[in-house]
Amino acid sequence: MNSLRHVRLVAASALLLSGSQVLAQETDKEKLSYAIGMNIAQSLQAQGTDVDIDTLLTALKAKYTGGEMAMSDDDARAFLQEYVRQQQEEQVALQAAKAEANKAAGDAFLAENAEREGVMTTDSGLQYKVIEQGSGPMPAATDRVTVHYRGTLIDGTEFDSSVGGEPVTFGLNQVIPGWTEGVQLMPVGSKYEFYINPELGYGAAGGGPIPPNSTLVFEVELIGIE
Repeated sequence: MNSLRHVRLVAASALLLSGSQVLAQETDKEKLSYAIGMNIAQSLQAQGTDVDIDTLLTALKAKYTGGEMAMSDDDARAFLQEYVRQQQEEQVALQAAKAEANKAAGDAFLAENAEREGVMTTDSGLQYKVIEQGSGPMPAATDRVTVHYRGTLIDGTEFDSSVGGEPVTFGLNQVIPGWTEGVQLMPVGSKYEFYINPELGYGAAGGGPIPPNSTLVFEVELIGIE
């Protein structure tokens, strides 16, 4: 409901000046008015909300000064609710289309990748390749492990990495299933590359910089076990 909240802020905010006027900003009231105007504009721009600025200013002035309104409060509220509902539906449809496209691209990548030399596939569909094979112990799912890693999408876009910084320590049963399964295959001192389908990764929801239904590529170096 962010869009509705910001549009309501417009209706309740102080009077904005037209683009041809220059604000002296001599008083706190003028500074407050100008700052609120800037905030409204930034909020609308951040949302990508396409408004007619002249109509917006006309409505804002009329509402703030008690002038004649072209819409009733109930009509305005109903319109905004319907607008937000339509925007949400469009976002859901867009996300679904992205998820479907990502799944298809990931499936094609994994099918081709499975035929590459050195790539192995487990019963779950996890793919991995040994880059360096260590000789230390292998962790259990209940262990805490210390690793260096680099994560990318299948197009090579990096979304996370510990390389160049400190290694990361975490519980192996507290991460995505592809990591939990894959790192258990590694003796300490090893470096593997994992190819993780969405079901073993972040699924249809995605997460942060990871789009929905993304197939992920991780290069992982297992440094130690706690």
